[in-house]
Amino acid sequence: MRKKVVAGNWKMNLDLSQGADLATGINKHFMAEPLNGKEVILCTPYIHLSIVSSLLSAPGLTAGAQNCSEHKSGAYTGEVSAAMIRSTGASSVIIGHSERRTYYGENDALLASKTAEALRNGLRVIFCCGEVLSEREGNIHFDIVKRQLEQGLFILSEEDFRKCIIAYEPVWAIGTGVTASPAQAQEMHHYIRGLVREKYGKNASDDTTILYGGSCKASNAAELFANHDVDGGLIGGASLVQDEFCNIVKAL
Repeated sequence: MRKKVVAGNWKMNLDLSQGADLATGINKHFMAEPLNGKEVILCTPYIHLSIVSSLLSAPGLTAGAQNCSEHKSGAYTGEVSAAMIRSTGASSVIIGHSERRTYYGENDALLASKTAEALRNGLRVIFCCGEVLSEREGNIHFDIVKRQLEQGLFILSEEDFRKCIIAYEPVWAIGTGVTASPAQAQEMHHYIRGLVREKYGKNASDDTTILYGGSCKASNAAELFANHDVDGGLIGGASLVQDEFCNIVKAL
């Protein structure tokens, strides 16, 4: 049975003290209201990881990073390796977020390398895919997502693939206040699950957690999560507000 997950992507927000306060508050909430088999991942800026990891004690609540280098180590000024991330106590990493693809030119081959390096170091990968507005309007959104998965993720063995989570982000809905309709979300998640089934078989497809990311908030989370193939969310701005974020998890 596939796991239900909500991952909060803090992006480049909160100083160290603010991040510690937010993590402490979220941990306190889920100590009082147990997750009961659900999982919550706080994906923080690098500087927060060690402290946030040490603050999380509620069962099912863990820390993750937002990116990692494709390199093991070396003269790569400003980069952070998967091994460094793992050493903080973090257990997951986001790979291929649309902002990394768009602003930093990360392509499918690079993301495949980052995914492999993360897995080699014991990190679970939250692999992002999704189309921009022009691609959806041009009716090539399925083709775009298929290419991203085939070239960035489906290079893995089934054993390694099973250590990954897929996050579908309609890029036109990220930070815009526009949300894909529940029907649009279900349609793409169902399509993605079908691609997994074609590549890795029915059992792997049934076990794969697929998250929705794109202006998900407490007011629309329950409707999105009610879809059969939507297993949770990758939450951006709403993950920075404790009550809002915890209510999204409650909707799951």
